[in-house]
Amino acid sequence: MKDNIIEWEAAMAVRSGNENHASSRKSAVEAELQAEAQRLRTRLQPVVEQHNLYLEDVDIKVAGSHRTVHVVVDLPEDASGSVGLDVISAISTDLSAAMDSDPEDDDRPYNLEISSPGVSRPLTEPRHWRRSVGRMVEVKPVSGDVVVGRLQEVTATGIRLIPQLPVKKGMKPKQGDPLALEFSKIRKGTVQVEFAHLEDEHHDDSDGADPDISGAVHHA
Repeated sequence: MKDNIIEWEAAMAVRSGNENHASSRKSAVEAELQAEAQRLRTRLQPVVEQHNLYLEDVDIKVAGSHRTVHVVVDLPEDASGSVGLDVISAISTDLSAAMDSDPEDDDRPYNLEISSPGVSRPLTEPRHWRRSVGRMVEVKPVSGDVVVGRLQEVTATGIRLIPQLPVKKGMKPKQGDPLALEFSKIRKGTVQVEFAHLEDEHHDDSDGADPDISGAVHHA
């Protein structure tokens, strides 16, 4: 019985060691990908700015020896509307050229995916809030009840909105008094989809691009 216990403990120790090794390797790979994404962000940002766009994010996924580089671009925060497919197509050519001429690239094959964020993007930065002024937003504070209202103003420290008060079904929505919330007191914010705004966005984008899915893919 004692021998069986010793063998079981030894097997468990080996298993634990393998799991720790796999976890450490995964963490090392993730850190390497994050560092590479940051390096590419620095390289690609000037290209994005030449197109009068904002570089929102660079993310890298790896499957075997193949990479997928996902670049998210957005309009400047003082612009309205969304990034159209014609703009995505134009910038994809220049971003591909910048990656192909990268002196620090290891020549592994890659797919370059370019897209723009849609209204479903979480509001996590002040610029996200500023881009959403005039829209209906849902705000989940650090403490207290969820607030839904029309985003009226964004300051350096927080937001100001007109709350939409809950009413019975079929009744006209009522507005509450203006409410100010500091960014430090906001846990999460999202834009609420409104049909009127969707129609406006569709009208603005003559090519019919959906900001949630518009993008281009380059294979290398």
